[in-house]
Amino acid sequence: MKTLGTKIAEYRKLKKMTQEELASKLNVSSQAVSKWENDLSIPDLPILIELSDIFNVSLDELIRQKENAEIARVVEPQLRKDPEQMMVKIVINSSDGDKVRINLPIPLVKAGMAIGMSMPQVNGKEALQGIDFEQIMKLVDQGLVGKLIEIESADGDHIEIFVE
Repeated sequence: MKTLGTKIAEYRKLKKMTQEELASKLNVSSQAVSKWENDLSIPDLPILIELSDIFNVSLDELIRQKENAEIARVVEPQLRKDPEQMMVKIVINSSDGDKVRINLPIPLVKAGMAIGMSMPQVNGKEALQGIDFEQIMKLVDQGLVGKLIEIESADGDHIEIFVE
């Protein structure tokens, strides 16, 4: 989990700004920016709003410590993680009461696709068979992250696929 201070520092560096430059834009001291980035204090709400505008992120993205994997979104190129460092997470809650959690590194998914592997059945269910992982990988390469697929089958199975 990233703190607000960590996020401010990361976003500032992605914008190739110094603490002094950010402080100047916000009409605060560079010491104030340093305190925020070291989690010794937090900016007031009007400054948080300005920060979200400067960094071109939502207030939610800026201040929440937990990543919101529920929302599929396209991440700006300079803020994207390397897909080789990302995971595909599959959550299956079957009508039979089974709970399955699968975490697959994206390089493993791509390697499996390259040799023609398909998604296995889970507990005899075929809901995962129709998912086009090649298309999902293309979307990930274009910066899409979050919950990408949610399936509720007629027999009560619930499947979600996230990319983080």
